[in-house]
Amino acid sequence: MNLLAGIDIGGTKCAASLGMLDGEDGIRIVGKTRIATPASPEAAIAQIMEALHAELEKHPDGRLAAIGISCGGPLDSRRGLVLSPPNLPGWDAVDLITPFAERYGVPVALQNDANACALAEWKWGAGRGCRNMIFLTFGTGMGAGLILNGALYAGTNDMAGEVGHVRLEPEGPVGYGKAGSFEGFCSGGGIAQLARRIIAERIDAGDAPGFCRTRKELPALTAEIVGRAAEQGDALAQEIYRLSARKLGRALAVLVDVLNPERIVIGSIYGRQKAIMEPIVLEELHRESLPLSVSVCEIMQAGLGEGIGDYASLSVALNHLIERGEVIE
Repeated sequence: MNLLAGIDIGGTKCAASLGMLDGEDGIRIVGKTRIATPASPEAAIAQIMEALHAELEKHPDGRLAAIGISCGGPLDSRRGLVLSPPNLPGWDAVDLITPFAERYGVPVALQNDANACALAEWKWGAGRGCRNMIFLTFGTGMGAGLILNGALYAGTNDMAGEVGHVRLEPEGPVGYGKAGSFEGFCSGGGIAQLARRIIAERIDAGDAPGFCRTRKELPALTAEIVGRAAEQGDALAQEIYRLSARKLGRALAVLVDVLNPERIVIGSIYGRQKAIMEPIVLEELHRESLPLSVSVCEIMQAGLGEGIGDYASLSVALNHLIERGEVIE
């Protein structure tokens, strides 16, 4: 039995997973351990190895074929280095590939989390069968993974897909340190900023919404709180998500015109608020993009849903084997 190992490194949690390919198009997760992310990279690597070793011991008949690592960028995937991600302070030029390659003696690959999610959706989710696909994270932040001409495109130095940095308006909520950016309007943090600005004006005008009645409540306001209010029919909460949807649709039009994809797969918040956002996104997209380009492009929510992170690092392992010309069954 051939096994793939996946390691997901986040700012607060890490996970070590084992997967077994299930037929031609599927994978089955056969083991997983989560740990709180230690403060130092050395401690993190040691604890992840312990977790992975424990999972492997549960499958004595299995043969580990490859290890995939998913981590927030910036990073250097070719050298296997993590380059000071904002959510991992102190991780400065940390080599993640060498320790695992030396211990396990198998191919090891590293990708940023957006690329890893794109690979997972392409292999096993909503992007199956595509040669040209864009995956948008739309979670805490806004990033993209690009599948172009049937392969992951990471750019010259792993910086392709940083769409959240694109400025959509001269002013607006801040994302990537830039006011009015795509991430500012279309991310969990950005939607929370947008909501605080709009609701502060309503409070001052004596027209506070039921889900946030005073200025004291503003700092605790999140996209999730606004989303729940929108689902319950609050008109202002719905308008906040409609505004985000309009910006999303216009940004998608740029991606469609520039990259001419078959499919754009959108994760996290889009799936949760699809009923509100989808009609506006599609209206803006068709208004702003070239008709011939948009006619061949589908907009879909992530097929792997909230569990996409569990598959992302495993897809990095599989993709690395395919790039090396190796086949596992």
